[in-house]
Amino acid sequence: GARELVIETTSTTWWPDYVFDNKYDLLQLKDVESFIKLNNHLPDVPSASEIGENGIAVGEMNKVLLKKIEELYLYVIQMQKEIELLKANN
Repeated sequence: GARELVIETTSTTWWPDYVFDNKYDLLQLKDVESFIKLNNHLPDVPSASEIGENGIAVGEMNKVLLKKIEELYLYVIQMQKEIELLKANN
């Protein structure tokens, strides 16, 4: 067994820091919900059947998971702003 796996790349542009760019088109949560209801998995995340057929590319899956975490932070930040606005107006 391995103790550590290092994935090397020659490019940094594929890493999902682009999620924090002001030009990034973050899906509305209602659109994510609709996608999940229709497809039974998150957008940009392979389905169980795709994984069963093709396996998992470890580096690519880590990238996808980090992208989803970063998107979650953006949703939480949006919600926190809405909560603060509601408190201020109450």
